[in-house]
Amino acid sequence: MKRGKKYQDNMKKFDRATLYDRDEAIKIVKDNATAKFDETMEAHFRTGCDGRKADQQIRGAVVLPNGTGKKVRVLVFAKGPKADEALAAGAEYVGAEELIPRIQNDGWLDFDVVVATPDMMGVVGRLGKILGPKGLMPNPKSGTVSMDVTKAVKDIKAGKVEYRLDKANIIHVPFGKASFTEQQLAENFQTIVDAINKARPQALKGAFLKSVTMTSTMGPGVRMNVAKIVNG
Repeated sequence: MKRGKKYQDNMKKFDRATLYDRDEAIKIVKDNATAKFDETMEAHFRTGCDGRKADQQIRGAVVLPNGTGKKVRVLVFAKGPKADEALAAGAEYVGAEELIPRIQNDGWLDFDVVVATPDMMGVVGRLGKILGPKGLMPNPKSGTVSMDVTKAVKDIKAGKVEYRLDKANIIHVPFGKASFTEQQLAENFQTIVDAINKARPQALKGAFLKSVTMTSTMGPGVRMNVAKIVNG
């Protein structure tokens, strides 16, 4: 892939062969986030897991102490009092079966996260082929299938991010915006690291985190010192 001049100039500002600690990496990536918009800061964890094995799957969610810097639109599938709770908690959209044709036939996807009460999962399941590939399918492990819709919505609004293995056994997680202070980014990043470390599968033999890279939306990746990240 051919990179632009700005990207190439940013790559010259640090040593690609060096493994940086958390605070050094944050400073480099933040300084290199020079796009005209507020770039998202991202962390990429290459693991030693084999996601094809059920006992080595990783999926969860964590609330970032300083939020994500992004306005998140929440859709909740619920009925009755639970629907009222979802609206009171700040969900943008709440409904039930009547939303199915709107999503299936009209292609409506103006939402970022989907929450559902357990009794609605039969309805939501009919949207699996649409929501699944987009990572929008509610899941109990990420807290998006719950009777406590108030907590689910408020956690998402407060800055909850999901993490999961992709097909290459890498976990990709956003942890803030380039406009955040270095302290805010450090706190958010550490919260994610702690959550992922706790999620290490018991069945895994050998190294869990093989490499960690920090980057911004448009900036080059900065490789990190895994031992320092894991052991502080």
